[in-house]
Amino acid sequence: MYFEGAESAKGKFAQMLFRDLFEDYSNALRPVEDTDRALNVTLQITLSQIKDVDERNQILTAYIWIRQSWYDAYLTWDKDEYDGLDSIRIPSNMVWRPDIVLYNKADDEFSEPVNTNVVLRYDGKITWDAPAITKSSCVVDVSYFPFDNQECNLTFGSWTYNGNQVDIINGMDTGDLSDFVENVEWEMHGMPAVRNVITYGCCSEPYPDVTFTVILKRRSSFYIFNLLIPCVMISFLAPLGFYLPADSGEKVSLGVTVLLALTVFQLMVAESMPPSESVPLIGKYYIATMTMITASTALTIIIMNIHLCGAEAKPIPHWARVIILNYMSKIFFVYDVGENCTTSQDDCDSISQDSVHSYDDYEKEPEVYNTLKRPLSIRTDFVCDIDIQSKFNGNDEKKADLEPPYCNHCIHYKTLANNIEYITNWYREQKSISAKGIEWKKVAKVMDRFFMWVFFSMVFFMSILIIAKAV
Repeated sequence: MYFEGAESAKGKFAQMLFRDLFEDYSNALRPVEDTDRALNVTLQITLSQIKDVDERNQILTAYIWIRQSWYDAYLTWDKDEYDGLDSIRIPSNMVWRPDIVLYNKADDEFSEPVNTNVVLRYDGKITWDAPAITKSSCVVDVSYFPFDNQECNLTFGSWTYNGNQVDIINGMDTGDLSDFVENVEWEMHGMPAVRNVITYGCCSEPYPDVTFTVILKRRSSFYIFNLLIPCVMISFLAPLGFYLPADSGEKVSLGVTVLLALTVFQLMVAESMPPSESVPLIGKYYIATMTMITASTALTIIIMNIHLCGAEAKPIPHWARVIILNYMSKIFFVYDVGENCTTSQDDCDSISQDSVHSYDDYEKEPEVYNTLKRPLSIRTDFVCDIDIQSKFNGNDEKKADLEPPYCNHCIHYKTLANNIEYITNWYREQKSISAKGIEWKKVAKVMDRFFMWVFFSMVFFMSILIIAKAV
């Protein structure tokens, strides 16, 4: 009962105080006794939550608490006259309030301050706490996306009062982050506050403001697992197109498929980035990888043309035979025709000796082929295996009777020898043509292996470079 009576007594004194204070009070004018003196307003910001950072539109949406405090010279009282009542809470629209606004506001609709209560103390100090959801312009630099840091400013100042009338003072060197709710995409790294005094071109009076800089660091795990790692894995597929056999017919298809997959990822990044000259780091990686895949596809087409060189092709130049067939083939372990990766070295040597020779080897074949270049019918060293003169001792009559039956097999032998000679020359010519095509196929295979390792190195280097940028 005692406490109820005390509260009732304080309520009566509060009503009395309210009537006495606001009987002749006007909230339209600055509450100072000397109009030549500036009214000091202390500003303090508490950042509660980062709701969104719109990189494309460059807007920071934040939930903040704004605390303003100042002294009203016309709202003071002696607390002893009011039973020790030292403070009251009244609606904020009943007292004079500084017109402090967010200078870099980016909201489409202009919103009035929230009409919350103010705390009025006996010495005239007014404290006004008001929550607000602000949308402020923020210059977003996406050069190192998704490993970027952003600094967004919140600049508060009076809209109509200059520094000679209302002077703004920051209550703390930094914004209050004690009640900050962590964001899933951004890490908060600080919120320093700086007071500035600026003289604008329109006016000669100084205009003070307080700028709070929100320092954010992007959490890159989401983008690493959803954009970067798939891109790296796809990029490592591009060099494998050189390892794919040319006869499979899928070398160019693989390069085009990888290029289309990277184009999809590139469009996903472009949709969320602002249309500026600053290209994000991951975008540069995509462009470099797409350029590399385009080059690899073009090289694959050239190498396939080399692989398909046939009998109409010119012989391999001497420098290509020395550099590519003799040296590079050994460096990149390119096997000859008839070899494979499971054949032992001794077997490979014997197979290589029995396999088709090079085109120049056929130009240096033994004289056994040259002896068949002349028809057997005109050779001077050819004799029939039946000596008719010796068998018939010069008896022309008997020789004439017996010569055709005995020499018919010689005529057939000459015909058979001519046919064998033709088949041998044709077979030699076909082997020479085949050797020429096989040499060009080996050149194409060596070039495939060479470019495969070159592009593997390029993909590895680019991946290491983007990781180094992240660190």
